[in-house]
Amino acid sequence: MTETTTQRILLAEDDDAMRVYLERALVNAGYTVDSVDRGTAAIPLLEECEYDLLLSDIVMPEMDGIELAQRCNEVSPHTKVMFITGFAAVTLKASREQPHAKVLSKPFHLRDLVLEVERVLDDRISARLQ
Repeated sequence: MTETTTQRILLAEDDDAMRVYLERALVNAGYTVDSVDRGTAAIPLLEECEYDLLLSDIVMPEMDGIELAQRCNEVSPHTKVMFITGFAAVTLKASREQPHAKVLSKPFHLRDLVLEVERVLDDRISARLQ
């Protein structure tokens, strides 16, 4: 990573096994990760803490990832957004409603996830330096 401070990621994923799997991979890659099992649980964290990235599943109970991203844009506009999903039609909707967000389709290799997270966060750092 190019910064001396650890970058913070908020992970919203309703599938317990997937959430643990993704969190472990991101922590092993050197990120600080807070994880929640639904979008509604992510909102208070976005209001209280500063995150570099919101990594969210799109299809979740109570509040889907697209609505969560819209709320994130309101309460934490500096936070980048990246979606993960297993549904192709949902990917199209996410691309329309959050055009600056990266969408990673399941299944994916953890290496690909970490590389995409690095790209998204590197873009954020580059924009800040210009």
